[in-house]
Amino acid sequence: MSNLSLQNSVQLSAFDEFLKPGVDARDVDALFPLLQSAHIIDVLIALFRGGREEVLIRLAVMREIAARAEQPEWTPAQLQNHLSFVEATKLDTVLNRLRSHDLMQWDADRRLYQISASGRMVLSAISGLIRFGQEDDELGFLVAQAAGSGAVGNLSPEHLSHVLAKLTEYEHFFEEAVASGSEFRLKSAQARLAKALPWIEKATTLMQNLAEQGLDDASWQITQKIANQQSRLLRMASVFQMELAKISRQRVMLSDGGLSSSELSAWLRAQTIETLASLGDTFAQTCEPLFMLPDVMMDISDDVLERDIADKKVSIMPPAVEVAEAEAAPFNYPPQLAALTRMLETLSEHTTSAVPLSDVVVGGSFAEATYRYSLLTFLGKQHDDADLAALAAQPFALAHTLDAPLQAVHRNEIAEMTHGQLTKKDANP
Repeated sequence: MSNLSLQNSVQLSAFDEFLKPGVDARDVDALFPLLQSAHIIDVLIALFRGGREEVLIRLAVMREIAARAEQPEWTPAQLQNHLSFVEATKLDTVLNRLRSHDLMQWDADRRLYQISASGRMVLSAISGLIRFGQEDDELGFLVAQAAGSGAVGNLSPEHLSHVLAKLTEYEHFFEEAVASGSEFRLKSAQARLAKALPWIEKATTLMQNLAEQGLDDASWQITQKIANQQSRLLRMASVFQMELAKISRQRVMLSDGGLSSSELSAWLRAQTIETLASLGDTFAQTCEPLFMLPDVMMDISDDVLERDIADKKVSIMPPAVEVAEAEAAPFNYPPQLAALTRMLETLSEHTTSAVPLSDVVVGGSFAEATYRYSLLTFLGKQHDDADLAALAAQPFALAHTLDAPLQAVHRNEIAEMTHGQLTKKDANP
């Protein structure tokens, strides 16, 4: 048996303590592609094994070496001079580890170092992670990965599944914020949606480009789900505005100066725990005059209350003053909602056949068409709001033709859109 075969057998036998008896690691669908890519995974393990400081030093050394793209080869003396911030013995240890695990190459004849192919792939991936390492930049990283893979024709359904999962996570977060009824959670969700909108728009453009290039069945189905998820997320902007308007009508004013309960709560949330604790100590204090005994104070108080006072003044309340009642600004939906409701009422009276989706949605600008499209999801659903209830009561059902190619429109800022139709509930589709 060769050394390579023996090594593979030893590696496979290591799975015995994790897998059930009789199960071969190569027969497990979740493990087989990882076993095929065991080399690059071993490279990652070697790079990230050890303490945090060790890993950061290895990464810093590799990034410094890879940064000189025009002269990728280094002599040991050049490395010692360039990486002088690392102690010489520790630097030799780092270089030996990188060499022994195929993260760097060492040309013994020419005595030159350079980053290996595997090492450069790892550094490229880490650079993308660092670039999108801020909060809520995960969607940008996932879209960039999908766009890059699609550009070179190496897009897999797994790339698109990660994008869909992130969009679903956003939707659950926004729905929980709406269900909580908390003004602060709603504003936090609104700010998070505003930060994610540029990436959602880039994802929309990406899906359009991928659809033009052609996709396999699995990727096409995920793309359709992503498009539906994006439509629901775009509708959340109007939902946040409506919920915040309801909360604004219930806000309590705490003083004549205009201080509201929301502003007081926001100020308290911005304070540190130490500040709040000091405020609690201040408000909880009771004035205790130490220069007079409590029982003596009681005796004096009783005597004063029982004494007759000449020309005793009686305080009265000042007369009431007429004050105009403040009225909250009424919340009005965009005019496209009422116009769409009237259009559907007219169609229900004059047509018995299905209506193409493009004839109902397209019109005006791209933003108006997107808003109409999102409103159609209310058809057939119960709603407490009178305006939305009037739309939902229209006798139409929204149907998409997901397996059909995109419909060419080329008007009113819409190039293509998904095939679909509005079917009357009492008509045969």
